[in-house]
Amino acid sequence: MVISETEIEVRYAETDQMGIVYHANYLIWMEIGRTKLIEELGFKYADLEKDGILAPVIDVQASYIHPIKYGDIVTVKTWIEEYNGLRTTYGYEILSSNGELAVTGSTKHVCVRKDSFKPITLRKSYPDWHEVYMNAKKPIDIEEK
Repeated sequence: MVISETEIEVRYAETDQMGIVYHANYLIWMEIGRTKLIEELGFKYADLEKDGILAPVIDVQASYIHPIKYGDIVTVKTWIEEYNGLRTTYGYEILSSNGELAVTGSTKHVCVRKDSFKPITLRKSYPDWHEVYMNAKKPIDIEEK
């Protein structure tokens, strides 16, 4: 399983009146982590868009465990949790500067044609991506079968 790590310094504008990171900003950090993972695997999301392909989020989950504050440097860990050729689920952990787990989450995506929003499979349309994703995804534990 490939795990990408991205460091982000928390900006003041990302905090709320309580002085902690506003919850929606974690979704932005997940996107930053996801983009970096894709690049580390040898691809660019922008190349899909040039081909008229988008990868919208069809489901998102986030669990907030520990608050992050202005000035902290967080680490966003990102990996491919599940992939079946059509849908990709990315997993995330966001850790505070002292290594404490702050947020866990996942986003599920499907690739679609920009003009029609009809789904496509990476397996058929982008066989190189498909092969890399199959090799990079989290292995299925015997207990999960």
